[in-house]
Amino acid sequence: MSADTPRRIVLLRHAKAEWSDTDDHERPLADRGRKDAPVAGRWLAGAGINPDLTLCSTSVRTRETWKLAVHELPERPRTVYDERIYEASLGELIALLNETSDEVDDLMLVGHNPGVHALADALAGESDGDLLPRMNRSGFPTASMAVISFNGSWKSVEHGVGRLVAYWTPHA
Repeated sequence: MSADTPRRIVLLRHAKAEWSDTDDHERPLADRGRKDAPVAGRWLAGAGINPDLTLCSTSVRTRETWKLAVHELPERPRTVYDERIYEASLGELIALLNETSDEVDDLMLVGHNPGVHALADALAGESDGDLLPRMNRSGFPTASMAVISFNGSWKSVEHGVGRLVAYWTPHA
């Protein structure tokens, strides 16, 4: 893999979760979340995005979101559930991306706000059209996705490295 290898990072915020008295990590999806997650998967499939690897938070709501979304893809990517994604800071998420093998071209990360939104904003040094201002105005609602392209090694992922090429939300 050369330094010019084109890559994509797909950031998916978990779908709408129930508010309950259970521990935050254990909160399941709400009815709306169970409807939005497969729609997110259909958007991915329609956009021709089938990640080589998915990194998913271990929380119940992120695992449920990914389980419902992945069924809409033509092929199931290798999935790693990583507890470090839950409540991760921007720096921790970038460090996680830096650990990715350069054999991976398209990586999906299923996580939580504010981390997912902060990561999308930080990595997108530029964007197609008005995608970046639109993403930032929206606040990155549940089940939203950002697709960021960049060239190079995963070890080179840092602030401003990429271009926001797609931003999607189920209730736009």
